[in-house]
Amino acid sequence: MPLFNFQNSLIVGGGSQIGFDDAEIVNFLNPAAKNDYVSADIALRNSDIYSTVFQLSADLASSKLITSNSRNQGMLNNPTSWSNSYSFWQAVYAQLLLGGEAFVYRWRNQNGIDIRWEYLRPSQVSVFPLNDYSGLYYNATFDSPLVGVKMNIPSGDMIHFRLLSQNGGATGISPLRSLASELEIKDSSNKLTINALAKSVLTPGILKINGGGALNAKLKTGRSRQFMNQVNNSNGGPVVVDSLEDYTPLEIKGDVSKLLAQTDWTSKQIAKAYGVPDSILNGKGDQQSSIAMMSGEYAKALMRFGRSITSELTTKQSSDVTIDIKPAIDPVNNDYTTNINDFKKSGILASNQAVWALQQTGYLPEDIPEPKDNIPPQNTERSDVVEDN
Repeated sequence: MPLFNFQNSLIVGGGSQIGFDDAEIVNFLNPAAKNDYVSADIALRNSDIYSTVFQLSADLASSKLITSNSRNQGMLNNPTSWSNSYSFWQAVYAQLLLGGEAFVYRWRNQNGIDIRWEYLRPSQVSVFPLNDYSGLYYNATFDSPLVGVKMNIPSGDMIHFRLLSQNGGATGISPLRSLASELEIKDSSNKLTINALAKSVLTPGILKINGGGALNAKLKTGRSRQFMNQVNNSNGGPVVVDSLEDYTPLEIKGDVSKLLAQTDWTSKQIAKAYGVPDSILNGKGDQQSSIAMMSGEYAKALMRFGRSITSELTTKQSSDVTIDIKPAIDPVNNDYTTNINDFKKSGILASNQAVWALQQTGYLPEDIPEPKDNIPPQNTERSDVVEDN
């Protein structure tokens, strides 16, 4: 997340700007709240955060952006020549979920028509207000040496997605900021668990010699090595001891087992930060919640992120943009067909209207044959014919 260059901005020698994408710099500048910043690189090493960001970004990329302008629709469908559209949008959405904002530069011709869009990392972009604070402009460093640095980019040429903001929507706040304490506790918990687990199984068991008398340390160590050689070379078979020896294997202590069971407690906090049901992180979730309720909550979460996306695209493309999340939450149209069938049963839709609706989604083919005329059902039951004499 770049540092927004308002009056509290940080300018170093030469007028260059320090971005808020370096955890060490940010924590150094804010010693009172040590480790208050969580970098995306560190966050993605957490399996719960990776799972959440991957699933949300993948489902948002699977959703369809829709606009009435055919030229704008073409850019939404094929925004870049660098990769396919799905990979492009997933990268943009993943950056938005991790950093709270994402940047896309619009390459346009002399007539102002979009040619292609280029994804920019937050570390490549600096955001500045105009002198009268009536708008924003950007400085961007491009990876291509043929482009280099572009200064004073107008806001119309930069698509700037933001999540929660503290400065009127100028920049966004990363959801990871709310997880700084949880991740620090999680890291300490993991170290404690690994340490306790290692010490609990450090000694596999106790070998007691009943008739050996007071053995010195050298003899005890030698017998221990001999016994372990026997265990290691038994290929999983039983261990043989004589009548004067007793071997008792050690078990993992109950406290360590409880520690292991509690190592996933942060998954609920991560799900809470992103506003999704914790069941998507393979947790137990709310046992009283139905699958339909959890799907509904997840759909609401997608729409919350989707509105921040469509609002920015609507502003920059000057045409209304909406997002259809049905391809993500109902990829095989099971819920849709169930709803259509319920509407038909309740009389809201007629049979031909229900067929038409299913054809629009591709669930039924366009060339489905017309229903045949009513054919009386064949009587398959045998009946005795009584003739009148």
